[in-house]
Amino acid sequence: MSADKRRPLTDVVCRLSDLEDGKAYGFDPFKRGRDTVFVVRRGNKVYAYVDICPHYGSTPLPWKKNAYLTGDAQHILCSAHGAIFDIETGVCVLGPCLGQSLSPVEIAISYEGDIRFFLGADDKLIGEPVVTN
Repeated sequence: MSADKRRPLTDVVCRLSDLEDGKAYGFDPFKRGRDTVFVVRRGNKVYAYVDICPHYGSTPLPWKKNAYLTGDAQHILCSAHGAIFDIETGVCVLGPCLGQSLSPVEIAISYEGDIRFFLGADDKLIGEPVVTN
């Protein structure tokens, strides 16, 4: 998506220095009362995804706060379905949604280390799926 069709959230969700390497963290940027986005830090890279399993459209991934990773912290885990996802691509590599992907969320990290999520023109996170029930 081109830069003219997106704008960053006005609120900083965290600082890069707040994220421990090899860990995942959930955020509630829209104040919905539950985490809707999570990030995983690997070195100087941060990967962000919508907190919804593609296997079943409205199921959040963790069973408790920030429990997004497998025990060895090498993959993302859906604790409801047992699906395993690649951290860098979001692609399911094992489980009921094999080949499907988590929805990535674009982020901006400022020179000072402030992290924000990008929004589209409709004020939805870029990458956020439309869930119909």
